Amino acid sequence: MIEARAIAPDLAGGRNLQATRRLGILLVLVSATVFSCAGLFVKGVESDAWSILFWRGLAAAVATGVFVAWRGNLKREFSHMGRPGISAGIVGAAATIAFIPSFKYTSIANVSLIYAAVPFIAAAIAWLWLREKPSRVVLLASLAAFAGVLVIVSGSLDSVNLRGDMLALWMTVGMAGYLCIYRRYPATPAAGPAVLLSLILIPISWVMGEPAAAPIDEILIMSAFGLVFSIAAVTLAEGARRLPAAETALISALETPLAPLWALILFAEIPTRYTFVGGGIILVAVFGAQWFGRSRKSRGL
Repeated sequence: MIEARAIAPDLAGGRNLQATRRLGILLVLVSATVFSCAGLFVKGVESDAWSILFWRGLAAAVATGVFVAWRGNLKREFSHMGRPGISAGIVGAAATIAFIPSFKYTSIANVSLIYAAVPFIAAAIAWLWLREKPSRVVLLASLAAFAGVLVIVSGSLDSVNLRGDMLALWMTVGMAGYLCIYRRYPATPAAGPAVLLSLILIPISWVMGEPAAAPIDEILIMSAFGLVFSIAAVTLAEGARRLPAAETALISALETPLAPLWALILFAEIPTRYTFVGGGIILVAVFGAQWFGRSRKSRGL
């Protein structure tokens, strides 16, 4: 009887952990699917990157704020951010300010494939900062992904695409840091930092660009961009706090094959041979690491 009582809490705890992990995976999958459409919004308007940042940020801040207020969590989301939440907002803003312009200078495929290196950069940051030692599989996959990024960038040398590739790499490092902040401080609110991110960018983009001069139809598209991505940002943060940083980034890599597919279907944007080769290396690294990691867990290794 005593043994049964001792085992029951362990089983319940195991089920709770599994349920938490499944929810985390679902949330990150939703965010990845939405994020894969980012290039479509940017390429779909003629307005400059600063105008997109302004209207996207304004719509995202309003939508997220209204949602949080409706749930009755407005005070908690903003008053409990603390330094981790403020740091997440600043790091997220720095990544976003590179994310949008990157699509203007290079292909959707290049941006999405370079971004696929997030799990390995996140693993490196988590190793140095959180002392989460990555497995041998992740280390090998990290080297492969880095090689893939180099191949993609080499195809952009001496062209305008190089600027876009560098912005995409900047964005990738920023997002890896963003994920690790939530892994280190899982109690950090998700919506508050997301709103702060947008509020940081609104005045900067107003000064740097001319968002008021954008056509009304493009304003609506850019605002819709902000609306759907506010949902993706919150679901990503909520998922990240339930999973290890490297696993969160690996699952979010689903957007990598989806983004070039949307670009091919809607804009007839065909990747270069460098993108095919480098992207193939990165995809094998990303999904190979995920597969081997799951295989080892199932065998209890």
